[in-house]
Amino acid sequence: MKNLGAANRILGMEIYRGRSQKKLFLCQKDYIQKILHRFGMHNAKPLSTPMLVKEKLKNVAQSICQTEQNNALQVPYASVVGSLMYTMV
Repeated sequence: MKNLGAANRILGMEIYRGRSQKKLFLCQKDYIQKILHRFGMHNAKPLSTPMLVKEKLKNVAQSICQTEQNNALQVPYASVVGSLMYTMV
């Protein structure tokens, strides 16, 4: 057997250690980037969450044009949600 030292990546996740605090951090940035590209959202702009408390939501039909509505209908919603849920585990 050969000692390869401390792991920096495992299963596609980057590993960061806070040895002084005795903490371990896992980063899934690459996987999230793949999800964004896979579903055509790589140009999406980040938004802080949670949303504003008094934010009034608009009806989708009123807020976007027909082309954007058609594009949204072509996104496999269950696959998007499943991919995002995988990152939570």
